Amino acid sequence: MSLRTAFAFALFAGLSAASFSQAQAADYLATSPAAISPACQEQGVINRAVAQFDRLVRGVPEMPAVKINAVSNVSATRFDPKTYPSGIERHYCRATAVLSNGENRNMWYMVEKTQGFASMGSNVESCVDGFDKWFVYDGRCRVLR
Repeated sequence: MSLRTAFAFALFAGLSAASFSQAQAADYLATSPAAISPACQEQGVINRAVAQFDRLVRGVPEMPAVKINAVSNVSATRFDPKTYPSGIERHYCRATAVLSNGENRNMWYMVEKTQGFASMGSNVESCVDGFDKWFVYDGRCRVLR
């Protein structure tokens, strides 16, 4: 067996094993919200979600000039554990955003552990129903639900 053939076989075997473990992680059924850690209720996480919304309404043309005055009814909707060495632990959350115009809207956000700057801290992605004009989160925030 030539060196090139041996390398190709080892690469194929490694990719097959990696694909198998990723397929198992993708097929994972999320645990019930009751079993989820309180990552959704951390004040720093909520502050980052609100700050993202503020940047969105200032930076996207034809967006109503509203702010989030309060966040209530915070709950966890799903948890994806880190199931393989390169996996990412994700907490999916839902809350009610009380806007400055008096409306209440669903706010969806996701907390990715160890995905902050230089893998320190957490990354937060958020979306408020009706404010995903450019379908970043598939319109009605479907990606973050």
